[in-house]
Amino acid sequence: MFDVALLSILQGIAEFLPISSSGHLALGKLLLGMKEPGIRLDIFLHVGTLLSICVFYFSIIFKILRRRDWSYVLKIVISAVPAGLVGVFFKDQLEELFSDPMAIGLALMVTGVILILTKFMRNGHFSVNYFTAFVIGLAQAIAILPGISRSGMTISTAKLCNVDPEKSAEFSFLMSVPPIAGAALLEILKAMKNTSPSFVEQSWPLVIFGGIIAAAVGYFALKFLLKSLKSDKFWMFGPYCILAGIATLVLS
Repeated sequence: MFDVALLSILQGIAEFLPISSSGHLALGKLLLGMKEPGIRLDIFLHVGTLLSICVFYFSIIFKILRRRDWSYVLKIVISAVPAGLVGVFFKDQLEELFSDPMAIGLALMVTGVILILTKFMRNGHFSVNYFTAFVIGLAQAIAILPGISRSGMTISTAKLCNVDPEKSAEFSFLMSVPPIAGAALLEILKAMKNTSPSFVEQSWPLVIFGGIIAAAVGYFALKFLLKSLKSDKFWMFGPYCILAGIATLVLS
């Protein structure tokens, strides 16, 4: 439970700050020598932060549903297609990378360089259109790699497309809902097929415990990220990612 609590706090922070939650979770489990408790813990920690997204952007989500803004929903669907295809066709290859510290370290360094480059990009004033939704979706697909930050890639790509910073953050996190929810649903269906009593006893309490902590920590991390975007300090996460990548290579 102590290990899960540490990983949950790490997930809540790293999911929204552009430092790669998947990479930090993989490294955290390797350092702790931890084996996953039955169902994939990382997926359900992402569900916890998914809840924090829904709470934080509740008014916007409610407005979209109330007004039946199908164009915005369609943009989210379009953005989810690349990640969905990558997840389906390269699932096994991707899972191998999560246990490769060298790959994670190199990916963290790539994330760091991309974040630093955003310092030289001007803030745009446009909204997300269908084309930019697909381009941002490609960035999200690349971020499936452990060590590549999903928020870092999607927000940086939106900034490159001259999207307004707040709107890019809003779309970045709302577009994460379908892939996270879909992955969680698949894991739940797998879990339902496992009838072992020990599976239920050992997995679900830890999963729920971890999800709650990740949701609470994630809410405040999201507020902090938006402040960094408004103050043009988003790029400052880059040096940390590079140092974290170097440390990972040295220690691996």
